This record gives sequence, structure tokens and C-alpha cells, in this order.
Amino acid sequence: MKITLRAIEPGDIDAIYRWENDPAIWIYSAAHQPFSRHALQKFIDESSDTDIYTSRQLRLMADNETGEPVGCVDIYDFDPFHHRASVGILVDSSMRNKGYGFAILHALEEFASTHLALHQLHSIVTADNNESISLFEKAGYLRCGTLHDWVWANGSWADAFSYQKILDNDEEKS
Repeated sequence: MKITLRAIEPGDIDAIYRWENDPAIWIYSAAHQPFSRHALQKFIDESSDTDIYTSRQLRLMADNETGEPVGCVDIYDFDPFHHRASVGILVDSSMRNKGYGFAILHALEEFASTHLALHQLHSIVTADNNESISLFEKAGYLRCGTLHDWVWANGSWADAFSYQKILDNDEEKS
């Protein structure tokens, strides 16, 4: 399965509007309210001028073999000094359980290693998000900790797991 990562385009507004305004996924993201089409269009317009070294974040669209957006991936908490970043991934609900998440993570790892010289990626996954836990573990991310009472959701606290993947092996460079 081939995934192409690319910058956000104005034509992506419908997909991003649908994703950002789905309350079912707000528990897994930093968003907790709907976004207007205008606010999202402004975000798209401004993202073309965004430099990851300045903003410390980058959102990329993920297209399948036919050029259809199947999801997106965020790089945030980008730290060029320590060669690491956090990652968030979203796969369109109609495209889940088809291997796209794994392919998107693989494409992101290639991009992060090759173009950003990152040594590692990191993600926080709520303990009840079995699909994401399965995805990150299948992709070789190691659970490196539990964050107790990390997320407030549906009137109670939930734990989250910290995942980490080393993208290169310094021993191989010796």
C-alpha cells in the first residue's frame, strides 16, 4: 500500500472540516470544540507559510494510491536539538482497519528520518484507544510508560500510554 504525504491544500477543507468537527475523536486530540469552516480555511492558508523550525509543528495530508486523502498526520513538539517529535495520526473513519494507519506511520517515519533528521518519534495514546494501541505496537513503537489520570473524558479520568520509536540505530553508524 502506497501512501503519499503532502502539504495541506485548500481543496482539503471538506475532509479537515469533517475530521475536526467529529466529537467522537475529540477525546483523542487537543480539540474540544467545533471549528468553523472559516477558521479551518485560515489554518490551511497559513500552514503554507509555516516553517516547522519556527512553529515546532507540521500537519501533513496522507493520500492513497488514487490521490484520495485517507487521513492526516501531525508532527508536534518538534525538537531539532534532540532530534525528536511527537506524532498524532488520524485515519478517516471510512478507511480504518484497511492498513492505512500503518502505511501512514511508515511514510511519516521515512519523512521524519530523511528530511528532518529525527532520531525518534513519540506518541501519547489513551488507554482505551485499542485501535491506536494496536497500530503503534504493530508499527514497532514501544510502550515506555503509563500516564495516570492523564485525560479527562466523559466525566472521569483515564490513563494514557506513552509510546516511543527509535528511527535509527547509532550502533549501525559506527
